[in-house]
Amino acid sequence: MTEHFVDTPAVQDLLEKLSGGDQATGDPRIKAIVRRIVGDLFATIDEFSVSDDEFWAALNFAIAGAPEFGLWAAGLGLERYLDIRADAADAAAGITGGTPRTIEGPLYVAGAPESTGFARMDDGSEDDKAEVLILHGQVRDVNGRPLVGAKVEIWHANTLGNYSYFDKSQSDYNLRRTVITDAEGRYAVRSIVPVGYACPAGGSTEAILSAIGRHGNRPAHIHFFVSADHHRHLTTQLNIDGDPYLHDDFAYATRDELIPPVHRTTSSNLGAKYGVEGPFAEIEFDFELHAATAAGEEDASTRARALAA
Repeated sequence: MTEHFVDTPAVQDLLEKLSGGDQATGDPRIKAIVRRIVGDLFATIDEFSVSDDEFWAALNFAIAGAPEFGLWAAGLGLERYLDIRADAADAAAGITGGTPRTIEGPLYVAGAPESTGFARMDDGSEDDKAEVLILHGQVRDVNGRPLVGAKVEIWHANTLGNYSYFDKSQSDYNLRRTVITDAEGRYAVRSIVPVGYACPAGGSTEAILSAIGRHGNRPAHIHFFVSADHHRHLTTQLNIDGDPYLHDDFAYATRDELIPPVHRTTSSNLGAKYGVEGPFAEIEFDFELHAATAAGEEDASTRARALAA
């Protein structure tokens, strides 16, 4: 069998040294991970005969594209892979039921205004072109018991596909709210129906996807963090049914269980309850949380997130 160049003594010696394998100090797990990552990169360079110019072009591209690394993680399937892996671990442990997880994306902002039971999310600036949305439901455990005082954090794009904080033309925390569930474990928001959007034109994510023949479009969706004491933190999204990219999401976040029906009505007691006059869209969706069984399960991941002033 022909020896791969990366397996030659000179390269293996280099990998041992660069990963700190010849040093008594350092973290053994980090050493092993660094060795694997760099070794796989060496093997890729070898297998595809990557030239010096190609290597430096790729490195320079990555450096320039750093502000979009959060989108790279979504568009190249890394976030989805983490979810697939977590789902497999649950299945192996016999954990079933509960609301499915799906990716967070890079556009969460901490500190959204908090209220109990109900919140209006939009600032009214798009009333002339936006469809009113009433989104409501209940948070329960997997045995059907309502979770009182659960935290439902919600954020989504406007009718141009833009998110407040990152889009400076929007008011602070527009379309971002935190609702604490009421005595029946219920939450409700009045908002607008978001639209789908594409990764930034001319950006590094678009460049990568174009190079491999893919688009950078996402269907309309709504993000959630759902948490409660002694229960697993849930990161998920709902997709808006009928979007042309519903099952062709560049971030691979669509899950069939997370596509609730959208009911449209001209008037109802629900609309009157939340101050809506005229037609609106309604989405009802209940969340089910698993009990936490290990340290850290009650919290979101430690990825870097924006914190608005």
